[in-house]
Amino acid sequence: MNRKLSFLIITFLTAFNVNAFESEWRELDPNNAILLTLPHGKVVIELAPQFSPNHVKRFKTLAQKGHYDGNKFYRVIDGFVAQGGPDDGSVKDKAISEMKIEADFPIDKDWSFTLVQENDLFTEQTGFKEGFALGRSNTENKAWMLHCPGVIAMARANEPDSATSHFYITNGQATRYLDRIMTVFGRVVYGMNHVQAITRTSVIEGDTPVDLKDYTPMVKVQLMSDLPKEQQIRLEINNTEHPSYAKKLSDRRKRENAFFYKKPPPVLDICQTPVGVRMIK
Repeated sequence: MNRKLSFLIITFLTAFNVNAFESEWRELDPNNAILLTLPHGKVVIELAPQFSPNHVKRFKTLAQKGHYDGNKFYRVIDGFVAQGGPDDGSVKDKAISEMKIEADFPIDKDWSFTLVQENDLFTEQTGFKEGFALGRSNTENKAWMLHCPGVIAMARANEPDSATSHFYITNGQATRYLDRIMTVFGRVVYGMNHVQAITRTSVIEGDTPVDLKDYTPMVKVQLMSDLPKEQQIRLEINNTEHPSYAKKLSDRRKRENAFFYKKPPPVLDICQTPVGVRMIK
C-alpha cells in the first residue's frame, strides 16, 4: 500500500471516529433549555424533543407566552415531586386543550443507547441516550424516559390523555412506578439544590398546614435562547455516547476504589448513575 493511500485511509478513519463519537462533552442547546427562576436561585432544565416532541413544543410555547410566570408550586411532597401550574384549582387548565400522552416511543433493531443494566427491576434494560436515562423493552420494541430524580414531566388527571400544562419535577427518590404512565419531557441539569429548597406544601399529620402565601412561586420560566447572551447559563454535559462514558460506567460497576473493602454487587441503578455537567466560562 503506498503512502498516499495509507494517509487517506487514516484520515478517513480519524474523521469517522470524530463524527461517530465527537467529544467527551456536548454543549447544552439553548433552544432546548428552560431557565426556571425561583426566589432563591436559578434552575436549568434540558428538554428532550427527540423523545417527547409534542410536550416539549407545548411547554416551550407556554413558557414563551409567560403562562407560568408568577404561579406557584402548589403540591410539593418531600421525596416525591414539586408540582406547579396556574392556580385554577385543578391539574388541568380549562382554556388549554388536552394532550395525548407520550409515555413511550417505538424503536427499531438499529436503535441503540449506552447500556447501564440488564434486567432492571422495572424493565429489561436501562441506559443513557443523549444524556437522558431511558428504559428499553426489546420484546415490545419500545423505549421511554425514566422517573429519576430531577426529571420534569406533565401532570394529568386519571385519563392518560388529560395533561395540559401543569408539570412536576421529581425532588427525591426515583419514582419509577410512574414510568410509562406519565410523559417525561426533560431533566434538571443545573440548580437541583434550588429545586430541593422549594417549600414543601405537604406536612405530616398533626403539623401546622403551610400557608398559601408561603408557597414557592415561579418568578420566571423562559426559553434560554430568548435571553440575551450575557444572561444565558452555558453548560456542557457528558456525551453519554462517547466511549469514555461507557468506561466510566464499567469502572463504577467494578468499584475498585480502596474505600470499598467489601465489594457491593456489580450492578448499577441508573437513577444513581451521574451524567457530568460543567459550566462554560
